[in-house]
Amino acid sequence: MRFPSPLIPGVVIRRYKRFLAEVRLRGGRVVTAHCPNSGSLIGCTAPGSAVLLSHHPAQGRRLTYTWEMIRVGRVWVGVNTMHPNRLVEEAIARGVIEELQGYDRIRREVRINPRSRLDLCLERGDERCYVEVKSVTLRLDGIAAFPDTVTERGTKHVKELVRLRRRGHRAALVFVIQRADCAMFRPADEIDPLYGRWLRRALQVGVEILPYRARVPPRGITLRQRLPLIL
Repeated sequence: MRFPSPLIPGVVIRRYKRFLAEVRLRGGRVVTAHCPNSGSLIGCTAPGSAVLLSHHPAQGRRLTYTWEMIRVGRVWVGVNTMHPNRLVEEAIARGVIEELQGYDRIRREVRINPRSRLDLCLERGDERCYVEVKSVTLRLDGIAAFPDTVTERGTKHVKELVRLRRRGHRAALVFVIQRADCAMFRPADEIDPLYGRWLRRALQVGVEILPYRARVPPRGITLRQRLPLIL
């Protein structure tokens, strides 16, 4: 996934109200950028850190800047949770996610009941593989971890995948790790133990847990390799 235009460098001043960030651009101008991430972004909001913004000067848009990445140590970390679904689709098409090959069609935002949707459904004839995608920015002791805050919605999605698997459908949960400095993945039990319990239950019934690390350079983001899962 390449960005359509070069990202704009700046320095984060603060993140506030969860979806807003003050950023000082080169030259000193301070702008308010949309933060497209509902998580806590632990370790990814330090004031003074280098950030990259995209610019969308469309008419009627209140915030024309979007926070895309932050520099943490020696790596860029992607904070935009709107990208992972597209990254997974592209990775399936390119054959990067080998586990999800062999399907003829991909549908997005698939309603599975009146209350829930899942991100993707892969289809081949009468076969279905339901896929939920999660964005990962948290790093704990060198290991990628999810979630970075208590997530009732995330737990609900895992439960839905368990129900689908028990009905005989294939089901998968893809974790997109938007940083290159992690070699393994695990549930963040110390943050949301209920999510961790349901993730282990999902694995036991046959839901596939697929953590994939992304390369996050300023010009674009690509999925690269599957990481070991630690439970």
